[in-house]
Amino acid sequence: MKTFLASTTLALLVAISTAPALATDPKPDASVKNKTVEANVYLDDKIKADAAFAADCLAEGKKWIDKNVAEATASRKTDPQFFKDGGWTYERKYTFRSVVDGRYVSVLRDDYMDTHAAHPNSMVNTILWDATEKKRISIRPFFNETADNGPTLKAVQKAIITSLNAEKKKRDASETATAEWYKELQPTLLKIGAVTLAPSTVAGKSSGLTFHYPPYAVGPYAEGDYVAFVPWETLKPYLTAEGSKIFGGERPKGDAEEN
Repeated sequence: MKTFLASTTLALLVAISTAPALATDPKPDASVKNKTVEANVYLDDKIKADAAFAADCLAEGKKWIDKNVAEATASRKTDPQFFKDGGWTYERKYTFRSVVDGRYVSVLRDDYMDTHAAHPNSMVNTILWDATEKKRISIRPFFNETADNGPTLKAVQKAIITSLNAEKKKRDASETATAEWYKELQPTLLKIGAVTLAPSTVAGKSSGLTFHYPPYAVGPYAEGDYVAFVPWETLKPYLTAEGSKIFGGERPKGDAEEN
């Protein structure tokens, strides 16, 4: 009897440990699924709390889905061999990163694409939302000048490379800390990297700028993505009055560890 109970208990424990977890994935906010493609868009709950911002992101996400569905459909007609293992998969996630001065909201926009190539691809972009003006903005209002190859962006570029080199050293990847890998990282707003306002140890402030790079952007695919941090003290000589108002404090330890 004891042997039977022990065996039954063991079987129960094994069943529990190997049973599939209950589905906890969030429901997509926009989705298309057919034999050719599955495409989903997800909005962070903190984004949904701002109706105007949520509508802006969702409209963009739906356009992204439509574009990929059209491309996949056309590819299936001309190159059906690429679909022998099933349809293509696309996923876009809008993830809240920070809010500064109760006004400036930073969001990460991560894209995942599996078109049955050698490996899936991913991309990262960012959005800076002005909740007061209810529109997307750039970091331009925080700086006295942001001219291409100007002093501000050259200083930022230098600080980014310093940060990337330090991160590559941590990953034992110093051999790719080269000008060749950084050649696309130019001192212009469009080419310096996708930027967010980093959170701070001081409430309502930003500790600096974080620049987000997907695989292949500043290193081989195997190295994955990178985040470079530029502290606000580096930015201080170039800030406008609004910039001086929103920056301060230090980057929280947890934020540095996550990125």
